[in-house]
Amino acid sequence: MQYLRASDAAEAVRHLADAGGKGYVLAGGTDLLVQMKSRRIDPGLVVDIKALPGTMEIVRDGGGYRIGAGVPGAALGEDADFVADWPGVAEAAQLIGSTQIQGRATMVGNLCNASPAADTVPALMAADAVALIEGPDGQRKVKVADIPAGPGKTTLKVGEFVLAVLLPERPALASDAYLRFIPRTEMDIAVASAAVSLTLDEDGTVTAARVALGAVAAMAYLDAKAAERLVGTKLEDDVLADVAQICAASCSPIDDKRGTVAYRREVVGVLAKRAARLAYARAKERT
Repeated sequence: MQYLRASDAAEAVRHLADAGGKGYVLAGGTDLLVQMKSRRIDPGLVVDIKALPGTMEIVRDGGGYRIGAGVPGAALGEDADFVADWPGVAEAAQLIGSTQIQGRATMVGNLCNASPAADTVPALMAADAVALIEGPDGQRKVKVADIPAGPGKTTLKVGEFVLAVLLPERPALASDAYLRFIPRTEMDIAVASAAVSLTLDEDGTVTAARVALGAVAAMAYLDAKAAERLVGTKLEDDVLADVAQICAASCSPIDDKRGTVAYRREVVGVLAKRAARLAYARAKERT
């Protein structure tokens, strides 16, 4: 196996493309190194991207944010402006593993690992985040919602890697929330999860909504019907009850030792309701 600490994006892309599918990107490494040690993967090349310009930075970009691929969850949680604007995304990033793991684990790594139970992916989908991708054909932008392709699979092409995640400008009276259920109090993966992002008018009526669900299908996904049900409401009880039913009906969970299909359907509906309430309360506090 070869190791390369890339100095620029072009160098990283060139070597990943030459590796022909046997090249892997190292940012935080909390998934990659475990998979290597357990022999789930056998890389021919590992490209370390932490030295690339901007990879380790959180930058205000046109009113939004550019989060470098190497930024760990702990750093996001320490950025007061980011937490104020995107609390749901920040709390999702800080749920990855233990305190020690959060000092290394990255949102981009969580996204590209493509686990159906990834914490940051539903939160990023609800935030309408965009992935900035470097590849042999140049740079392109893709909605985070279009990156997962199934368990352990993404839509990234050979030679491509995610350089950063872009979050849009946050208007007033808007916020988000992410909630998950795990069997233990920490260091576990979600049995079900939900992320909700809302924008309100001055009267408290929801004018825009996005709902994303995780761990209840082959990959995280946006529930457009649930989001549509929230728009034009003030989250009355009957609205939230409908949202829970919509989410339960839209998912296709598995049945395993961590939870049955029926249990996951019930839980994801409850989480969607609670996340909507939390996002709504946070949005009302913003001016």
